[in-house]
Amino acid sequence: MTQQQDPSSPGTGTPEGVSQRSYPRFPELGGAHVFITGGGSGIGAFLVHAFAQQGASTSFVSLSAPEGEKLAQAIADQGLKRPWFRPCDIRDPEALRGAIEGARAHYGPVGVLINNAARDDRHSLASLSPEGWDDSIATNLRPYFFTAQAIAPDMRSLGGGAIINLGSNSATLGLSGYPAYVTAKAAILGLTRALARELGPDGIRVNALVPGWVMTKRQIDLWVNPEDLAECLAQQSLKRTITGEDVAGPALFLASDNAAMITGQTLLVDGGRAMP
Repeated sequence: MTQQQDPSSPGTGTPEGVSQRSYPRFPELGGAHVFITGGGSGIGAFLVHAFAQQGASTSFVSLSAPEGEKLAQAIADQGLKRPWFRPCDIRDPEALRGAIEGARAHYGPVGVLINNAARDDRHSLASLSPEGWDDSIATNLRPYFFTAQAIAPDMRSLGGGAIINLGSNSATLGLSGYPAYVTAKAAILGLTRALARELGPDGIRVNALVPGWVMTKRQIDLWVNPEDLAECLAQQSLKRTITGEDVAGPALFLASDNAAMITGQTLLVDGGRAMP
């Protein structure tokens, strides 16, 4: 079965990420404060909704204020704990640190960090300027380091925590069309391993969650076409498209006590397209 949109998703007018699919329950997540970057749309919105379903105190930042507010309200309208939201340009380290401080003041120390925000703008080797390169790294890699730096003291105070870094199988496959983005996503795997070593003695687990081509609204609007979709599915072992829920479920597992002895690892969620 191929699909460009999960049939369980609600109709139009409902924010992306809010679906009718339920997830396994992880009781310990109900008492956690989870901070998610890029939570207003795409995969991030599915992550925000999934953790809210667990009863977690969920905080998120996103570039778009209207998208973020709409998602937070839609989750509250379902009778779930309303997420704390602040619009934030994650390329600004001070703004990002201020958002983390605001979330901490609202919901207490952060026990789960999900570095998700990214932007896969297309470019070529010939076309990318030094400014464009710096902007891509400032969006797709640098915030992963500085969120961990800001939140690790919270996790130490709690006796441990979980950091989940979203990568991309574009790095594993070496896809063309956005080399700076692929570089950043490859670097995230190295950062994950380095932080797992450094933070492990404090009981902080750090893992990478690496999706394949997820059929978010942005992807469908900008990049999905019949030829490329057919090529992707031909390369996947599992012959259906990947949804945001397919990524949110593994994120819940990695954040939970069920993954208590998993750190420094890379979990691919790409339908068996990349098998390193």
